[in-house]
Amino acid sequence: MKVMFVVASYHPHIGGVEYVVKSVAERLVKRGHDVTVLCGEPSVDDPREEWVNGVRVIRWPVWAPGGAYHIPRLRGRLRSWLSKAAREHDVVHFHSVHSVLTVYSLNALKECRAHKVATPHYHGTGHTALRRLLWLAWRDYVKRALASADVVHTVSDFESKLVLEHFKVESVTIEHGVEEWFSGIEWSPSGYAMYSGRIERYKNVHRLANVVKALNDMGMDLGLKVFGSGPYAERLERHLKELGVRYELRPPQPYEEYVAHLSKASFFGLLSEREAYGLVVNEANAIGVPVVVVEPWGLNFSGRSRTLITKLSKSDRELGKEIAAFLDEAKELPKPKVPTWSQVVDLYVERLYCRQQEG
Repeated sequence: MKVMFVVASYHPHIGGVEYVVKSVAERLVKRGHDVTVLCGEPSVDDPREEWVNGVRVIRWPVWAPGGAYHIPRLRGRLRSWLSKAAREHDVVHFHSVHSVLTVYSLNALKECRAHKVATPHYHGTGHTALRRLLWLAWRDYVKRALASADVVHTVSDFESKLVLEHFKVESVTIEHGVEEWFSGIEWSPSGYAMYSGRIERYKNVHRLANVVKALNDMGMDLGLKVFGSGPYAERLERHLKELGVRYELRPPQPYEEYVAHLSKASFFGLLSEREAYGLVVNEANAIGVPVVVVEPWGLNFSGRSRTLITKLSKSDRELGKEIAAFLDEAKELPKPKVPTWSQVVDLYVERLYCRQQEG
């Protein structure tokens, strides 16, 4: 089978969607499939081809103001390239409706014969007032694009409900996985809470810091480790200094180093207002690190042990009391069961890519 992915950016760029596509693409290659990735690249003026771990990668010039949008340049050449490439592939899999490159490419190929799969990675709206305003117009464009896909794939029940409500599209839900070697990692708590990901206000890392302070006021002795980057990083650091909790604030770390720190966290907190899924929650669950998430998207993880699903409407002190009780209980519970990426790829092939054989 020949599969092409279209995604805003790709390895070595760091991000959740980039990691998902890399995880699936490289496992497909190992199974003997031919895989191409078309991705945006702000640092080039002409398309560039390279090979990364057996995956053919085409890096297309884009504008990416503030690291977002990934608006394609050379659009006439891109449309021509896409048309030719689609004829040479059995499946074209588009990732993230938050990327202009992705949605433009899906619209450009709405008449192509290749089997089209779209994974929106959609959480409802933009992250700032400007982005929320832009989404009012962008949502109609996305709706038309998704209507042309043969299969829409969502990564959680929460995302599936949003996609149906906002775009009137039914979807196939397959959640994300973890690396196979995670099963051999042991949780070894070392006195700190942790967050890893984009640093935006809506992620509420400052609320997590407040909760750590509340826990310490109750007699615990916790620090906070934050790995990530984003427009809220400077304000977050000012808040951390004023709060007086012990902290480390670092840019995104190499994967193995990040995992090593995660395995030693007393708990991982993701108090974000909006998430399509929450990859790091999966990874923390697989290791056995207690996890704190919030409604409504946190309900994705209902039924998993060592996982507290709470509400942002609670005060910092209320959250602290709830988390303290949860941590006492969590250490006695078994690790949650989390699918591996190999298991997820099996489902992709069976439920997303082979549906074109039906009928």
